[in-house]
Amino acid sequence: MIRFVALDVDGTLLNSNREVSESTIEAVKEAKAKGILVTICTGRPVQGAIPFVELFGLKSPIIAYNGGMIVDSKSMEILYEQGVSPEDARRIIALGEERKTTIIIWSNNQLYVNELNEQVHAYKQLSNVQPIKINDYEEIIQQGITKLLWIDEVESIQAYKVELQAELQETVNVCTSKAHYLEFVDREVSKGEALKHIGEIYGIKQDEMMAIGDGDNDLPMLEYAGLGIAMGNAPDLVKEKVQFVTASNDEEGIAIAIRKFIVDAEV
Repeated sequence: MIRFVALDVDGTLLNSNREVSESTIEAVKEAKAKGILVTICTGRPVQGAIPFVELFGLKSPIIAYNGGMIVDSKSMEILYEQGVSPEDARRIIALGEERKTTIIIWSNNQLYVNELNEQVHAYKQLSNVQPIKINDYEEIIQQGITKLLWIDEVESIQAYKVELQAELQETVNVCTSKAHYLEFVDREVSKGEALKHIGEIYGIKQDEMMAIGDGDNDLPMLEYAGLGIAMGNAPDLVKEKVQFVTASNDEEGIAIAIRKFIVDAEV
């Protein structure tokens, strides 16, 4: 029996117009009415998840930064946090500077960038946080870094991903959340690990968990949850690893999955 649902945001909750459909809102509220704990599980920062918590009236914790931080949505208390080591942060920054890519750094829930450009402006709209131009990398590293992200052309990101997964695999998780975003978190961090922590906090078993997502960064939670569901718009690599493939984010994929496995499911 499902007791917990984790929902990715970009490419999952949001359709191509960057909106949450009325059908999806209704389905999530129907799941909540059945006593299901519904959680936002995203690569976004905490601030980028709050609008969805408010939209659905959730009281569950927020899983942000691909699992790098879990926050109580009511008190905003940090329940779990795991940052990138200073050594790895310096390495990722140096590699990004060599490639002249746009570098995003999240530290203390603040958004730092190496340059202010159109890519950063678009990212700001997603995160709901004003970017701060980096003057001193070392100062930010000493504050502690939750996540780093590169933004570049899709072809470049795909090449960087293959290269850096091999180079950093021992200590860093490297994955894409969007085709032009390459994200870096500590090796111990993933959406799957975050679900494990949620299970420990709330006494929820793996087979009582359902997760829905579409991206490379969603794979750990889709594989960890007892029921992993890929969106119809997910790449084949993701679809191959799940128990069920629902419709796309433009075809009410979340609403269909929630109604099939929770609202209309026989107990």
